[in-house]
Amino acid sequence: MKNRYLILFLFLISTISLSAQVKLSPLFSDNMVLQQQTDAPFWGKTKPKKQVKITTSWNNKQYTVQADAQGNWKTTIETPSAGGPYTITISDGKVVKLNNVMIGEVWLCSGQSNMEMQVEGWGKVNNYQQELVEAQKYPNIRLLNVEKAISTVPLSDFKAAGNGWQVCSSETVANFSAVGYFFSRDIHKYQNVPVGIINSSWSGTIAEAWVSGESLEAMPDFAEAVEQVRSFPEDKEKQGLFYQNQLENWKKSVDNKDKGAKNGSPVWAALQANDDDWDEMKVPGFMQDQGLLGFNGIVWFRKTIDIPANWAGKELTLNLGAIDDNDFTYFNGVEIGYTEGWMANRTYKVPANLVKAGKAVITVRVIDTGGSGGIYGEPKSIYIEASPSDRQPLAGNWKYKVSLNVNDLPPIPVDVRENPNSVTLLYNGMLNPIAPYSLKGAIWYQGEANTGRAYQYRDLLPLLIRDWRRQWGTKLHFYIVQLANFTKLQTEPVESTWAELREAQTRTLNLENTGMAVTIDIGEADDIHPKNKQDVGKRLALAARAKTYGEKIPYSGPMFDSYKIEGNKIRIYFSHTDGGLKTANNELLRGFTIAGLDHRFHWADAVIEGNSVVVSCPQVVFPVTVRYAWADNPVCNLYNGIGLPASPFRTDDWPGVTSNSTK
Repeated sequence: MKNRYLILFLFLISTISLSAQVKLSPLFSDNMVLQQQTDAPFWGKTKPKKQVKITTSWNNKQYTVQADAQGNWKTTIETPSAGGPYTITISDGKVVKLNNVMIGEVWLCSGQSNMEMQVEGWGKVNNYQQELVEAQKYPNIRLLNVEKAISTVPLSDFKAAGNGWQVCSSETVANFSAVGYFFSRDIHKYQNVPVGIINSSWSGTIAEAWVSGESLEAMPDFAEAVEQVRSFPEDKEKQGLFYQNQLENWKKSVDNKDKGAKNGSPVWAALQANDDDWDEMKVPGFMQDQGLLGFNGIVWFRKTIDIPANWAGKELTLNLGAIDDNDFTYFNGVEIGYTEGWMANRTYKVPANLVKAGKAVITVRVIDTGGSGGIYGEPKSIYIEASPSDRQPLAGNWKYKVSLNVNDLPPIPVDVRENPNSVTLLYNGMLNPIAPYSLKGAIWYQGEANTGRAYQYRDLLPLLIRDWRRQWGTKLHFYIVQLANFTKLQTEPVESTWAELREAQTRTLNLENTGMAVTIDIGEADDIHPKNKQDVGKRLALAARAKTYGEKIPYSGPMFDSYKIEGNKIRIYFSHTDGGLKTANNELLRGFTIAGLDHRFHWADAVIEGNSVVVSCPQVVFPVTVRYAWADNPVCNLYNGIGLPASPFRTDDWPGVTSNSTK
């Protein structure tokens, strides 16, 4: 009898092992949304050569597919018009049933921190408490949050918050992309369909990290970096050793070019180095705001301090706050720390044997690869201490000297185990695993990390769009957020890296199936993460409702169309003047500058005449060009009759501050 039970038990075990349950990506879970009226890709894993059957409840149709030698299977399933809820049953002998499946519109949202910024979370958008309450009204919006991942090779798997799709609620929307949610809410309201929104974003990241290697290597600026990433071993431990070797080689290469590091020795960091001819700069603060407009490269900072007698022989803590982008930090000429990444806090230990009473010098070798750079944290975060109760503040004037332009730097190696800011890493880890899940389109909020290379962005953003369309096998509708206003308010006509990046974004509209939300009026001078994400989502949705879904609605603010020189005036013509041109609160029109043959810009008088603006200035007798809202944070107030702001623009294409900083 015992033998009979044993045989039966072994038989059951063998039967279970032979009918292993299919494994599905988090894309295919309860509460999912499939794109309506399409052949939607559907895939998973099982045992090699195993037959898999998929049954869809909306038409009771069964699909049969056989797994390959590695157990991977893939097919497409026909989807009806929007509706639900439905079920999908998948079986390889053991059944998996997906419940509460909706058919509707599916969108991807991606980019850096302003896309990642949650409704509540670390962002806390305007009126977030009420927004959380309101979210309960939209159970047919479904959210999928892709967890952060980087990889040197394209991945097929990913992790999702909650292991899959989540029904929109106060709890699920709290830590979801605010822009993504507000966009999907408007699409849901006005199209009256279920909406699935996939968030794949990461704060502080560069655009080239979100592009596949096979596309990115076509740009000469990135070909070497793509090859560098490909050369990394896949094993994490070996990656660490490989990175350290690359970093040492890079340091030697930079030291050979850096005037402050002769023969590999940091001579400008030495205690006895003569810094009498160095200039001064306030720390914290971006160096581009303090005399180095448009510069990217290596700048050395020095601060002389007095070490009290009671500190001698003690280990000290040096805190420098945030530094953009990378730094080597020295105490009396001895390196005490190196950090990559513009958002990382710098805290270094000064060994006790270096600490002697009297004069000491702290030197920070800042490597700024693009955009704004420098020691930029809060003043209170910059100090040296023997203990929390025995501290010297270090904010204030530091000496500085420029040593090397970014164009003379070799590509900086990136620790691909931790740092997302290298070519292809985010595409590999966070986009490749979700392609080709059927999408209607994508929304994109990114650019802050690329402001130092705006001319390069003219090619990079269109390349990204084409790359995604190739990966998904469709002409995805693609809508971008133009950078909002940020930093101190413009008081004089200036050159601007942010304005050049906005121009690059605008030029991307030459691609088909694209649109843009202008946000030049809803940024914040002191916060790179403005709280008004409702209007960002609304303006993106306006573009999608008009251009993707064919609603007959105005969807854009005034856009520069053409100009005509009329004697000592220039007339600017606009498109998208729905309801006529106007100013906010009927103020005098502001934000226009004008220049003549000397290329010197002056504030201009600007008058609205119908659907045009006439611009002039007494100091410019022979005008040749006009600019509007041309600054990081411009004074500007031109709108159309439905309250959408005019996009910044210029009529010239003169070389700007980033035109020679493409790498």
